[in-house]
Amino acid sequence: MDLDLEKHRVELTGYCYRMLGGPFEAEDAVQETFVRAWRGGFDPARGPLRRWLYAIATNVCLDMLRGARRRALAADLTGPAAPGSPLGEPLPPEAWVQPVPDARVLPADVLVERRESVRLAFVAALQHLPPRQRAVLILRDVLVWRAHEVADLLGTSVTSVNSVLQRARATLAARKPEPLKPVDEGLLERYTAAFERYDVDALVAVLHEDATMTMPPFAWWLRGRAAVAAVLAVPGTGCEAARVVATRANGVPAFGQYRPDEEGVLRAFALVVVEFSGSRAVSCATYLGDSLFGLFGLPMTFGGPLRTDG
Repeated sequence: MDLDLEKHRVELTGYCYRMLGGPFEAEDAVQETFVRAWRGGFDPARGPLRRWLYAIATNVCLDMLRGARRRALAADLTGPAAPGSPLGEPLPPEAWVQPVPDARVLPADVLVERRESVRLAFVAALQHLPPRQRAVLILRDVLVWRAHEVADLLGTSVTSVNSVLQRARATLAARKPEPLKPVDEGLLERYTAAFERYDVDALVAVLHEDATMTMPPFAWWLRGRAAVAAVLAVPGTGCEAARVVATRANGVPAFGQYRPDEEGVLRAFALVVVEFSGSRAVSCATYLGDSLFGLFGLPMTFGGPLRTDG
């Protein structure tokens, strides 16, 4: 039988990403799912192909999660820092919930509610659930599977699925982020323009009072407009000559940030994910380094001229 697996890649990657918290691991899980599907052979008597693939993907993810450390965001690891405090030691990539391009995990016609389910804070909240609870909650509450479908997939009873789901919802309730409000038109353009001009006043003007700023791989992070403003205003950070290229990650705006090296070449510096809600920016996560640029299809150097004053 000719299995058309590729049409399921995006949704399966989204599922595995929510389970695992890392984009590269999610893609590895989907590839392993396809390999097992080809080797095992699909029997229509088992039910729909899509459901069978989800069963395989669930087992792959559960295997990958055995013994793995919980991925997190900075706020899960420590309290907010004071401006000017040391960054501390960097943590390895597997310590972090990392961003993923929208196109890898969200079908083009996905509803707004589904986009909320790949937000960094939501994916980080999922990591607090034991793996089987995580799978049940994603399948039931995100993908809206029926209880008996999840029971069949996991080889358990409907009663057990409902019990697991109740516990998962209770754990998630205290960690689930508030939904984002519709964003004011032009806010992203104003934000990125202010960033490239290094206009600290304009950047601060669009920050929410409780806005957060993080910089993985460091656990150091800031909370509050005043704290973020104090750090942005420090001269000599390299922001003055930065350029950006827009993209999207985790259902929200993002951009690749480029800074000049010693020879003046603008090179990949960080992948920045910005959450806006209404008329304000509520969080900015700056993933330092160039390891995510290839995943997002971003160039490693920026071809435009360096900005000059005036």
